[in-house]
Amino acid sequence: MSLFVSSISLFQFKNYFQQEFRFTERIIGVCGRNGKGKTNLLDAIHYLSFTKSYFTRQDQLITQHGHLGFRVEGHFNLNGHQEKAVSILRETGKKEFSVNDELYTRFSKHIGRYPCVVIAPDDVQLIIGTSEDRRKFIDTLLSQMDHEYLQSLINYNKILQQRNSFLRNYNDGFGSRDLSVLDILDEQLVKEGTLIFEKRYHFLLKFLPSVKILYNEIARHYEPINLFYESELQGVSFQELMGMNRQKDLMVQRTTGGIHRDDLTFNLNNQTFKSIASQGQRKSLLFALKLAEMDVLKTEKKLTPLLLLDDVFEKLDEERISNLLLQVCSDGEGQVFITDTNPQRLQSQLEKLHQPFQLIEL
Repeated sequence: MSLFVSSISLFQFKNYFQQEFRFTERIIGVCGRNGKGKTNLLDAIHYLSFTKSYFTRQDQLITQHGHLGFRVEGHFNLNGHQEKAVSILRETGKKEFSVNDELYTRFSKHIGRYPCVVIAPDDVQLIIGTSEDRRKFIDTLLSQMDHEYLQSLINYNKILQQRNSFLRNYNDGFGSRDLSVLDILDEQLVKEGTLIFEKRYHFLLKFLPSVKILYNEIARHYEPINLFYESELQGVSFQELMGMNRQKDLMVQRTTGGIHRDDLTFNLNNQTFKSIASQGQRKSLLFALKLAEMDVLKTEKKLTPLLLLDDVFEKLDEERISNLLLQVCSDGEGQVFITDTNPQRLQSQLEKLHQPFQLIEL
């Protein structure tokens, strides 16, 4: 089972007006000065995997300045079969996504077809940022493996918005004062939220211990690190939680409890990891989380995901660079894209792998 990107063409996508790239090797190095489009090229590959950008939330902001709409086309080899994936943002703002010229009616159906993992400089927020960053990481991983999970997540967020809107309007006097509407919304939210919690819980039982092992492998010595899944639903059912919080929710006009508040907690020496960890330790934990993501996707999908490494060499010593590349490139499976501002450094590191590679200079 294999996944390989053979080419990608970009039209009015970020800083590219019209350009095509062909990829001939499993390991692809992309080098150039800042602002030349290295990250944007990786983001285009991510776009064809997830139907959205890794770095930019709004599609309109992806379109090249001064133009309306964009087009991204990629040619993939999936298990020996050639596929063409195309994403188009029309001038009207309408978005289309197709594989082999068949349009998706729902973009969510595409998620997981081309599994993909990204490691980028801002990903350190996964360690030091908010609970939203860590939930996004869990959701992105599980959504690539489990369409039921993805659909429940979409439903949950939609119902949550409806419930919060009801709570705001209830106090403002603009909406319905009928609490039976809230009963219905609660029932729907509990159904989807309970499924999400159970899937997260059972997945993280296995996943977090594997991250701990990888962290100590990367650190090259044992460090007493612990990782925990935190959820209000570990102590009470979702239905009970909604009942306990109803009066508070009505008062503050939002849903104060649920799986949208779940988090991952990292401890080192029984202290909060982000408050005492060095920059090297933070990067080691980030890499451990991402490599564990790679491993679980490979196992579940029977397919090595695409790996996009964006400027990971910055602020990393030579040994860490070599160790990281050795781990992600040595198995001989899975296509790896690596960007760097320093072509000599990138070429030197890739030559150490003793494997064929392609170097693209922008």
